[in-house]
Amino acid sequence: MDTFRVCFVCTGNICRSPMAEAVLRAHVTEAGLEDRITVSSAGTGGWHVGEPADRRTTGTLEAAGYELAHRARQFEPGWFGEHDLVVALDEGHERELRAMARTPDDVAKVRLLRSYDPAASAGIPPGPSGGTGVNDRFGLDVPDPYYGGADGFDEVLRLIEAAVPGVLAEAAAALEERLAGAAGGHHGEETS
Repeated sequence: MDTFRVCFVCTGNICRSPMAEAVLRAHVTEAGLEDRITVSSAGTGGWHVGEPADRRTTGTLEAAGYELAHRARQFEPGWFGEHDLVVALDEGHERELRAMARTPDDVAKVRLLRSYDPAASAGIPPGPSGGTGVNDRFGLDVPDPYYGGADGFDEVLRLIEAAVPGVLAEAAAALEERLAGAAGGHHGEETS
């Protein structure tokens, strides 16, 4: 059976990306797609490789009813071939991932998480200062809560929860498209 593979990427893979991984995994399970959509996460840097998620991340997730079993990893350029969608948590990660991409297909796999949040991506009309049109102070970034308190982790969870349904919808639609393509791909072919 065909699988759609998503990898969330932040800086050290101990705060934002594991949180997004846990939230999407819960939505995938709720949708009954756990055998068709796989979810992982990684960091752009290797500082925390092998470490568990930040205790504030796990505490925030547990308080909201999410589960996470996690060890930090660093994203490698070769992983583009193993994933259908590589979701950056902020514009800095997006730039780093696009710079790592070896092909135009790899570049096309990189998306910002908040671009899936209808409120963030539609936002309000851009202002005269050339604003993004996003109606909160974060733009399309999910802010790094690492140097702050627990309330920053709650805010990050809120932003992730708003965007994850869009990621799930895209993954499910891609799977349906592949299924339709596979079913229709046999028509009109010549046999010898």
